[in-house]
Amino acid sequence: MLQSMRISKTDIPIKIDVPGAIARQAVDFGDTSAFSSLGAEYFSLAAGTDIGPLLVGLADDACHAPHWGFMISGAVVVSYTDGSEETCSDQDLFYWPPGHSVRVTSDAEVILFSPQAEHGAVMDHMLATMVG
Repeated sequence: MLQSMRISKTDIPIKIDVPGAIARQAVDFGDTSAFSSLGAEYFSLAAGTDIGPLLVGLADDACHAPHWGFMISGAVVVSYTDGSEETCSDQDLFYWPPGHSVRVTSDAEVILFSPQAEHGAVMDHMLATMVG
């Protein structure tokens, strides 16, 4: 399996626990050094949305940008080019490596942090496919 990661809030180790504040930290959560500057993205996605058809024509017909993010609400199934899948849902932190597609199973609000040049190229391809 590609080196993806999904972790629920309660599974993130507590680093600081004092009255009025709890800080959780998931370490070694991906490496951005091989990519461009990060962009911050907020997605509102309806159940039934499947970006797979919009990725056709890209390498392996998949998104080639990694993403770090947080599922505010909803659920998505992430499919990887190696055939594996994982479900990310409410309150999960995640890392999706390059080589994935996303299918929304429950209306979702998602925050992503992605290399802006790499993901911008993927989104441009998706837009061109929609209007093509």
